[in-house]
Parts: sequence; C-alpha cells; structure tokens
Amino acid sequence: MSQKFSKDDVSSHNKPENLWIIVDDDVYDLSKFQDEHPGGKKILQRVAGKDASKQFWKYHNESILKKYQKQLQVGSLDSKPKLAAPPTPPPSPPQKEAVVPTAESGVVVPAPGPSAQEEIEAFDQFGDLVPYADPGWYQSQHSPYYNETHVALREEVRQWVEEEIMPNVTEWDEAKKVPDEIYKQMGTRGYLPGLLGMSYQTHLTKTPIKSVPPEKWDFFHEMLLTDEISRAGSGGLVWNLVGGFGIGCPPLAHYGKQEVIDRVLPGILSGDKRICLAITEPDAGSDVANLTCEAKLTEDGKQYIVNGEKKWITNGVWCDYFTTAVRTGGPGMNGLSLLLIERNHGGVSTRKMDCQGVWSSGTAYVTFEDVKVPVENLIGKENQGFRVIMTNFNHERIGIIIQCIRFSRVCYEESVKYAHKRRTFGKKLIEHPVIRLKLAHMARQIEASYNWLENMVFQCQRMDETEAMLKLGGAIAGLKAQSTTTFEFCAREASQIFGGLSYSRGGQGAKVERLYRDVRAYAIPGGSEEIMLDLSIRQALRVHKVLGMKL
Repeated sequence: MSQKFSKDDVSSHNKPENLWIIVDDDVYDLSKFQDEHPGGKKILQRVAGKDASKQFWKYHNESILKKYQKQLQVGSLDSKPKLAAPPTPPPSPPQKEAVVPTAESGVVVPAPGPSAQEEIEAFDQFGDLVPYADPGWYQSQHSPYYNETHVALREEVRQWVEEEIMPNVTEWDEAKKVPDEIYKQMGTRGYLPGLLGMSYQTHLTKTPIKSVPPEKWDFFHEMLLTDEISRAGSGGLVWNLVGGFGIGCPPLAHYGKQEVIDRVLPGILSGDKRICLAITEPDAGSDVANLTCEAKLTEDGKQYIVNGEKKWITNGVWCDYFTTAVRTGGPGMNGLSLLLIERNHGGVSTRKMDCQGVWSSGTAYVTFEDVKVPVENLIGKENQGFRVIMTNFNHERIGIIIQCIRFSRVCYEESVKYAHKRRTFGKKLIEHPVIRLKLAHMARQIEASYNWLENMVFQCQRMDETEAMLKLGGAIAGLKAQSTTTFEFCAREASQIFGGLSYSRGGQGAKVERLYRDVRAYAIPGGSEEIMLDLSIRQALRVHKVLGMKL
C-alpha cells in the first residue's frame, strides 16, 4: 500500500538536498533527480515542499509522469480521494421474442437476434471515459462484434503499452529507433502471429497470446491489437512494430512454399528476424503494374538473378527478408512475380531515408545487384504475383485505416484534456463554443469512420479471400481515403487547439506535433487518396455490374 503523508509532512522536505513535491495528490522525492531535470534545478527548488501540480501540467504531459512515477513517487497525500468504483451499468431489459410468419404455414417462429445465437451484452467501462476517445464498446455500449476474449486482450495490450511504451515513445522517436527488445516482445508475447490476417499459426510459434486461446483468434483481435498499440500516438512506433511485418509476412505465410515457410517463419514470428514488403520503386508507386525491378531465371532453372531498386521500404534498414515484387515476364500486371529475397543472398544493400514523419520506422532505399534467389523462394506462381499483391493491399489498407482512426482519437482526446485545463480570456478553452465545435467535428468523423471499419472487418471475417478481394476492395479503398482525411483533419484541429505547444517537439503537445508530421505517411502509402477514391467507385461499379446492377 502507498505510504500516506500530510501536507505538513511534505512541506518539511523543502531543501535542495531534501526536495519533495506534490503532483495531483501524489508525493515525489526529487532530491536526486535535480541534476537530470531538463529545466534545471531552480525550477524544482522553487516548488520544494509544495503542490506543484499547476506548474507540472503547464509544461508536461502524462507520459512524463508515467515514465518517472515508479522511481520517484514515495507516496500520496492522506487527503487524496479514493477512486470511485465505476458505476454498474443498468440491467438490460428482457429481450422480447421477435416473431415472423413462415411462408409455408403461417406459424410464427423466433427471429434470429443480432448474433443469431446469443444475447449481446455490454461490457464494463474501460479507460478514461472521455466520450469518443475510445470506441463505444469500451464505454458500455452494446456491440455484436466483441466477446470476453476481446476484453481480455484489450486489457493485456493496454497495460503493456502504458507501462513499456508510452513513457519512452518520444525518446525513441527522437532517436529514430525503437529498441530491439521491444520488437522482440512482439514475438515473445505472441502478437506477431496474430497480425497475419489469417488463422493463428500455432505450429510455427511456441508463445501464443496469453489472454486469447489461438483457436478463438479472429480479425477483431487483430484490429484491437493494432488499435491499442496506436494509442501511443506515434506512427513511427507502430510501423516499427507492425509495419514491415504486417505487410511483408502475410504473402509468405499465405502463398509461400511449405519448405520455405518451415525454415523462415518461426524466426520471424519469434521476433528474432524481420521481414518487409518491397514493392514501391523510384518511378512506380501506386502504378504497381509498371514496376521494373527485374528477375531473370538462370539457364539451369534453379535461380533468379534480381536487379533493381526499391524506395520508401518500411523497416528495410534492418530486415533479413524482403517480400519483393519483380518482373519475370512481359510488361504490365501479367509479368509480375513475388520473391522472398534474403539479405544473406548477397547483393542486397539498404540505405536509411530521412522522411517527414514516422521517424523510427527504418524506411529504406533498397538496391538489388545480381542477387541470386533460389526458385523455391517464389511466392505464389510465376507471372501471377499481381493477384497476390492486390490481395495483400486489402490487409495493408485495413492496417492503415485502424491506425489513422486511433491517431484521430488520440488527437481528439489530447485536445479534450488540454481544453479542460488551459484558460484563455478568463475561462477554460472547453467553455468557448468554437472549441467545442472543433471537438464535435472531430468526433463525428471519427465515429463514422470507425463504424465503417467495424463493418469491413466483419465482412472480411465472413467472406473467403477471393470474394473479399472482389467485393470489398473498392470499399476498403474508400475507407482508406476517409480515414486518412479524418486523421489529417483531427491533427490540424488539435494543433489549433494546442497552439504553439503543438509546434514545438516534446511537452504537452508532443503527440499532436508528432502525429501532424506523420499525416503524409498515411495519406500516400498504400495508395494515395485520389487513387483510392477513384478505385472505390470503379471497383464497386465493376462488381455490381456483374451482380446485376440495374441503371
């Protein structure tokens, strides 16, 4: 139990060599911390033995408190109010049995409910309960998509992110590198196999996720995992942990030859090896059909010789494997194949690129010079790689959508909390109608996008791969554009609310400043907004014409 102190107890610790302060009714011993304080000793000595909450929150955000709390907190005030237990949701009204007449006999039978089998129950409240800062089902709203395993995963991942990641993410972003041991934890915690967009790969990993039995893993678990990691508010962090793997590994796991999967995938899923997707080239991005990186088959038919360049390859600087689009045939989409190129094949060089955002993503310029790749490393069939690439784009875009919507929530949540403590013209920001209007516009776009996302994930879960590619490709493209424009809007509005604090790196506006830099990294990769919107309509019209659309 935390030790209790009175304010008089704290006030006696008011010397440079014996310096305590109070922040939000918690007591901290900063005697030995003074030399590390970026603002210098004098600022701390001026508040020695006093309540420094106002001064602390003027310059810092909650991630700083979380970073140092364990090592510096010595107790709490005896006057600190106890946390109230969350209110118990009212019991659901009894379900009336819906009836419908049968066509044959006129006899009434029960109509299937939302899940066709079981009654939907709301879960306990979770999080800070800022409206719209979390999905509705976190705040006791009913949903047909989630069960107790999703609740357990949500709690597990949030605890990991808040304890291991959030206190350090600003430091990692500035260093442009997330520590290798954090990525390794993605493997040891069993998260990597859950991000493949397919059944959990129990035969390839010894460390399944603690809170979810592998046989119960579904696409909503995968969505939830990415969503909770994204709460850290750093595109670079998410791309480091999820990016290259999430788009580079699924083609191998789905279409790779079994002997290659058995040899390569266990090391990747354990977090010991890394993989990325290498498609974009200096002269070809969204125009995938016109890639020029070339793979020629040797006369003995045992190897491909690969020459070419790739650009903006996420995680490329430290990857062991590259899922690479190459030209093995003639021009156009029918001449493309996918190869798993291994760095130890020789002839692979990577150069780190400095980009506007996602600093810790390890984005690279990759050069292949006479790389000898065994034919066994062909993913799918020769000259039929375009279909694999297109299927993988749905998975990639869903990942981008999840991240963008959560980043939008982060911008919104940071704005709500800041607006409740910042005062201008004699009153809090939240009391100004113009600020509430900004928050309202942010919330409506976030909720519209998230509900569309849930529907897409549900459809992906119910459809087979081919059906999903045909029927959902256009809709997912449209949602990708919707989510990136929502993210850009929320980042801009949050920046306006924070003012100058969102222009400087670090401090209270750190998340907003960082995410504003990351906006372009989401609007362009995976298909630019303009191409996505055009594709969304072209694909929908094409598919519905086949289905019998009447005009």
